[in-house]
Amino acid sequence: MRKAITKQMIAELLHDDMTIMIGGFMANGAPEGLIDILIEKGIKNITLISTDTGTPDTGSGRLIKNRSVSKLYASHIGLNPETGNQMNRGELDVELVPQGSLAEKIRAGGAGLGGVLTPTGLGTLVAEDKQVINVDGTDFLLEKPLRADLALIRGSIVDTKGNVFYKRTTQNFNPLMATAADTVIVEAEILVKAGDIEPESVHTPGLFVDYIYQGE
Repeated sequence: MRKAITKQMIAELLHDDMTIMIGGFMANGAPEGLIDILIEKGIKNITLISTDTGTPDTGSGRLIKNRSVSKLYASHIGLNPETGNQMNRGELDVELVPQGSLAEKIRAGGAGLGGVLTPTGLGTLVAEDKQVINVDGTDFLLEKPLRADLALIRGSIVDTKGNVFYKRTTQNFNPLMATAADTVIVEAEILVKAGDIEPESVHTPGLFVDYIYQGE
């Protein structure tokens, strides 16, 4: 498996001040084993991009509980009281982004676009300090792209070339994030040989995946 990576090799890639995208929605489809490695490594000052922060004991919310994160981009934080507590105490910089806009910002980062135009958030706190662009008489917010140093995703079935299939709602933000980071690691729930996933069932092509982790 040319893309296989060990826990020790992953730890060597990690350092303080990284921008990290983590897949999952309310921890469904989150790469819990890779999050374990982040916590064990003890890196700090992470800029985290995640649709939400799970709970204090699940998904990316465990990094909040561990106080590993200094900046957060997310759509909602209500299931994790620790996120709100740290935000209210001024210990965590939180930028709440409407979920569709967050998806588009990540997609724009992966596609090399300069941003996306959306009416969502006009006239609200979401628009604060953002550029408003008028197109044919209609105002839009310019939402700038998001990219990361590292994307950690989880696949239900992964082949040895890195092609990924996600079962049901575990797909969520995982495919988008796989396109928008310098390095992408997929945690494989089940690992199969190349060709075992039907081509039409591949959600993330292996060309986006740098490494495959299956736990130890």
